[in-house]
Amino acid sequence: MSNRKLEPVYGIDDTLGGRISLARDARDISVEEAAQILGVEPGTWSAWENDRDEPRSNRLDMMAGVLQVSVAWLLNGQGAGPNWR
Repeated sequence: MSNRKLEPVYGIDDTLGGRISLARDARDISVEEAAQILGVEPGTWSAWENDRDEPRSNRLDMMAGVLQVSVAWLLNGQGAGPNWR
C-alpha cells in the first residue's frame, strides 16, 4: 500500500453532490463545519453531497462562496473549480 497522496482528478465527480464534496475536501473542512458556516444541519449538507437533495439557488450561491468555486462549476463542472493547496 502506497502512502502517496493522490491528486484530484477533475471531471471524475460528474454530479452536483460529487462536486460539492470535492470542493469541500479541497477547502479541508468537515461536513459539520461547512454546514455550520452555511447555516444548515449537517444532515442537509450530507444529503446534498450524496445527491439525495439539492440546495436552493440562494444556498447554492452562498455555498459557492464558502467553497471558493463558481456556481457554474458546482452546477456543471465548468468555470472556476477548487484550488488544491
